[in-house]
Amino acid sequence: MNDSKIKDISLAAQGLENIELAERDMGALLEVRRKFAKSQIFKGLKIGMALHVTKETAVLVRTLRAGGAEVWLASCNPLSTQDDVAAALAKEGVHVYGHKGESEKDYYKFLKCVVEAKPNLTIDDGCDLVAEIHKNYPELLKGIIGGCEETTTGIIRLKSMEKAGALKYPVVAVNDNKTKHLMDNYYGTGQSTLDGIMRACNFMFAGKTVVVAGYGSCGKGVAMRARGMGARVIVTEVDNFRGLQAMMDGHMVMKMSEAAKVGELFVTVTGDVNVIRAEHVKVMKDGAILANSGHFNCEIDLEGIEKMCGKGRQVRPAMKEYSVGAKAGAKKIFVLADGRLVNLAAAEGHPSEVMSLSFCGQALACEFLVKNAGKGSKGLAATVHTLPEEIDDYISALQLKAMGVEIDKLTEDQKKYLAGWESGT
Repeated sequence: MNDSKIKDISLAAQGLENIELAERDMGALLEVRRKFAKSQIFKGLKIGMALHVTKETAVLVRTLRAGGAEVWLASCNPLSTQDDVAAALAKEGVHVYGHKGESEKDYYKFLKCVVEAKPNLTIDDGCDLVAEIHKNYPELLKGIIGGCEETTTGIIRLKSMEKAGALKYPVVAVNDNKTKHLMDNYYGTGQSTLDGIMRACNFMFAGKTVVVAGYGSCGKGVAMRARGMGARVIVTEVDNFRGLQAMMDGHMVMKMSEAAKVGELFVTVTGDVNVIRAEHVKVMKDGAILANSGHFNCEIDLEGIEKMCGKGRQVRPAMKEYSVGAKAGAKKIFVLADGRLVNLAAAEGHPSEVMSLSFCGQALACEFLVKNAGKGSKGLAATVHTLPEEIDDYISALQLKAMGVEIDKLTEDQKKYLAGWESGT
């Protein structure tokens, strides 16, 4: 089993079955796997990954290994690892480090196991792997071709690094692919967030008031699904245009200080810190439920809430109760999954179909980095890059093919018309 650090290798059989089920719904990524198996694009290279250890991630790992890579994988969230999948990957020879419920100390220890393998490419979800290398292992930078980043939160951090001149190798912002943020974030986060909430507390959406903090692609998806389940949706925002979009989409828009008074379920999807604070909790209704679907567990200010309410009481595996106010007749509020990603901590994350698109982006981003390494006088600049539009379009084509869908092609006349300027009214 090599040096993997997992919960229980005896879970491998179940993990293999779950990976096989995921592959049935990830035809686009399997097409990329067949391409890599022929090209051996990653032969002799080490790929270090910090991703959610799920059955879908396992399909990506198999795809990269088919291209000749040796893979090291650490979890990118202490609560998101599917232990049976981790066991299955370890049994297949992948260096995998993670288990559900790991401590913060173990989280960083596992991350260092990946870093110390001296990867040539990095795949990140949240930028912790990139940050660890830059902060504590600068001597490894010269051996790294590049990296790619999965999520909005990570790209925010990477762009901060770039602006500060701290980023020392090129990173592809996979989240900026249309096939990622307009599919995974919108359809995937919307569905899986509601799934996590229902598994955590059996919440009834119909007739309830749901407050969605943030109206980016993730927030739009959550709001759409909540309204589809019969909820009244309130959106809170700090961006004028997104607030306007939410209003035009038919949602109520207000400040969190006002939404806190009327909401029954609160979902944060902003990528920022302390979006729901103790001051908001003070005015919430008895029984209000707080959930987060942003990457890190900082959107709900648990430290401030616990300072006001105490440590709370675990009432279900992914549900903690806090008493607000005087002990006699104190109102209760509930926090799901310790404020971590509710869709992965309390459920299984996005459906395999949508992750196929995202992981096509990760796989093809690695190929793009290898193919462009050292081109020109310096190769790709140590900045945040977006995949070329033709690669994003190729991913869409792969998914349509996997779904058995055909679309039209432009005629020669249509191509000529679109390329010209002479034709008018």
